[in-house]
Amino acid sequence: MTTANQGTRVLVLNSGSSSVKYQLLDMTDASRLAVGLVERIGEQTSRLKHTPLATGGAAREQNGPIADHAAALKAVAAELAADGLGLDSPELAAIGHRVVHGGLKFSAPTVITNEVLAEIERLVPVAPLHNPANITGIRTAQALRPDLPQVAVFDTAFHTTMPESAARYAIDVATADEHRIRRYGFHGTSHAYVSRETAKLLGKAPEDVNVIVLHLGNGASASAVRGGRCVDTSMGLTPLEGLVMGTRSGDIDPAVTFHLVRNAGMSVDDVDALLNKKSGLVGLCGDNDMREIRRRCDEGDEKAQLAFDIYIHRLKKYIGAYYAVLGKVDAIAFTAGVGENAAPVREAAVTGLEELGLAVDGELNAVRSESPRLISPEYARVAVAVVPTDEELEIAQQTYALVTPALNS
Repeated sequence: MTTANQGTRVLVLNSGSSSVKYQLLDMTDASRLAVGLVERIGEQTSRLKHTPLATGGAAREQNGPIADHAAALKAVAAELAADGLGLDSPELAAIGHRVVHGGLKFSAPTVITNEVLAEIERLVPVAPLHNPANITGIRTAQALRPDLPQVAVFDTAFHTTMPESAARYAIDVATADEHRIRRYGFHGTSHAYVSRETAKLLGKAPEDVNVIVLHLGNGASASAVRGGRCVDTSMGLTPLEGLVMGTRSGDIDPAVTFHLVRNAGMSVDDVDALLNKKSGLVGLCGDNDMREIRRRCDEGDEKAQLAFDIYIHRLKKYIGAYYAVLGKVDAIAFTAGVGENAAPVREAAVTGLEELGLAVDGELNAVRSESPRLISPEYARVAVAVVPTDEELEIAQQTYALVTPALNS
């Protein structure tokens, strides 16, 4: 897809069920012109925070009811216009939308048509919390700028390169195919960006590097990336599978669900809420903020320590498993809120894995920086890196590459 539009700006929208995160970027130098967040949409206590980076101005806030996503995006458009960055600007080349679930059909960024939107809607049953909000954001943006290319960038796309041996569950094939049950994986834009940046940090091309990426935030996932292509990832049909997360259980015996329904009198919805919202770190110790958990650990809190130990144990299992999947590992990259900021997590995750060539230098690990960096000692066979993720930039780059003729010629 190409367009005659010669603009250099991309607006990135991440529409949640009650929020819209946005960034406006200039792709000539990947600079951010404005960033913002609308939260608590549909409530009386809605809030819009807008920061005009292009002008160096102070952040502005609006507080008060914002009825729906259409009203939220109109408010965002007004804030951008106040800075001379309005959606009607000829400099705006496209709007890039984060779409959580693209199934198997979408393995690359895609210009949104009616057919594409219909397919995203068909995937709602496997992404009931995310795709409806993404669709609302797309439709609202289309109404505001019907003439502008709108591009969907899918969380699942990076993981479509997994072999069937990694992507399929060992259940009846006909049932799985009928109901689209397989491992899709999520956080794909982050895993793609971080794996590339890790290769760059090592001074190598992505196709020459094997990386284990650990995206550790309130949601957490791991991926095994061989030569720039994902070959395995920890999240599955939904973002519930895999690592211990802030409020999600991660891996669990499926029979736990049957047991709770049959013996605890819980409904399917009750179990869903338990595993997604009341489990993980918050279920184990009442906190899902790693900073608070570490503070409690330092004070001798046994519940917090057990939660931390379970979190690390699961993380180590995935590091070891993906080491085996890849055969040879050049680097392990920590990213996202916990991965980038929690030095004790990084240290604990590789402690005891020295025979695999993994080690962390205490002084390097303690340094706080917003730049990609190595935290392993020079003698380590496998590099350990901290690589800040930038999902918005990844979405903007993929969007711009798709709609700009110069990059498609």
